[in-house]
Amino acid sequence: MRIIFTFLIAIIISTTSNSQSRISLDDAIRIALQKNTSLKQIDNNILTFESSKRAAFGNFLPTLSASGSWDWTRNENAASVMSIAGFNFDIPESITESRTFSLGINSNIVLFDGLSNYAALSQSENNLESASLLLERTKQEIVFRTISLYYSIVEIEQLLNVRTEDVKQQQKTLETIEERNRLGAVTLADVYQQQVQLGNAELEVIRAQNSLESAKSSLLFFLGIDVLEEYEFSKDLTSDEKLRIKADVEEDLIAISELVSQALAYRKDFIGKQLDLESAFDGITIAKSGHFPRLTGSAGFGSSANTFDNLLDSKRYSAGFTLSIPIFSGFRVSNQVQFAEVRAMNTELELKDLERKIKQDIQQSLLDLQAVKKALLVSEKNVTAAEENLKIEREKYALGAGKLLDVLIANTFYTNAKTNFINTQFNYVKLSEQLKYNLGVLDHTRYE
Repeated sequence: MRIIFTFLIAIIISTTSNSQSRISLDDAIRIALQKNTSLKQIDNNILTFESSKRAAFGNFLPTLSASGSWDWTRNENAASVMSIAGFNFDIPESITESRTFSLGINSNIVLFDGLSNYAALSQSENNLESASLLLERTKQEIVFRTISLYYSIVEIEQLLNVRTEDVKQQQKTLETIEERNRLGAVTLADVYQQQVQLGNAELEVIRAQNSLESAKSSLLFFLGIDVLEEYEFSKDLTSDEKLRIKADVEEDLIAISELVSQALAYRKDFIGKQLDLESAFDGITIAKSGHFPRLTGSAGFGSSANTFDNLLDSKRYSAGFTLSIPIFSGFRVSNQVQFAEVRAMNTELELKDLERKIKQDIQQSLLDLQAVKKALLVSEKNVTAAEENLKIEREKYALGAGKLLDVLIANTFYTNAKTNFINTQFNYVKLSEQLKYNLGVLDHTRYE
């Protein structure tokens, strides 16, 4: 068992030392923002919304078209005989040609269409802004997910260090017990019991290493990097992060009502959904325009001639208005209005649901953060107390005044205390970032 475990540790050390490159948290976020497929798709969609906005603005402008034509006709008539009053007349062969040149320019403009053009322009502007806000929110989501995945790696690295250190301590304890057994101070049962304890500690190291590799694979997959490549990641929180945790724990959190107000003002998805509702109302206006008359104006110029040189000698000007009044459309317009109204009602329901979800997420994040702040203070003290208790039990056992079971229990408490402290630290960091994400204030611009 010792040989196998030593071999596994050697593989772990070798893998770490042969890492090709190091990825910091900032590097990981930048890579995610560059390679994420959802962002690229939204960018592409924004191009279509920009085009739709230009098209909606173009509805206010007159259309302009030009036309030109050239016709050539050749008639070849064979010789013939025409009989008139009993007399025959020879008609000789004849060839005739004709050419016609024409030029025209026409323009049309919509003067009134039931305010459909105004609603279409408003709708296109809302859709474009909503897509831009969706892009911003997606970037925040990518930053948050990257942070969570990255800190999971750092957290497991810390836990792996705790498990590895526990193996070393268990090995030292086994050596001490074996020596005392050789001297007859303890029974062989203590040796066997400690061997089992050491084996369990080694198993926890292997499990932690497997969890670490899985966490690395999850992050690399999210970043769009080959999961089989070797990368090195941070193994601890930075000093600034540790100082921020300590400072934040000593501060009181803002009232939930203030946080909700802040979220509703900053959340890009909430603002975007409000724009979607305005866009849906514009859709109703567009649909209802089918009930109103449509007034268009037109103007034109044309000219035609048999020769190109005389093309502009004869001119033709035209201007006019066309009023189209809908009387019955087979319920088509009513059907379109119904669909637009239903879409608006559904969008309004989605907006209310999103508002409730935002309140719920902030409330849950706030409660979790308050709990983990208290847990941080308690878990740090537990580590100190458990470490001191372990020292006492080891000294008592070394002097023959204690039991091995007490040492094992104290060691378990100490390992668990360190594990809980690490878990609580990283849980606090993740919850802090999650609260920023739920508030809509998670900054992504500094990574771009």
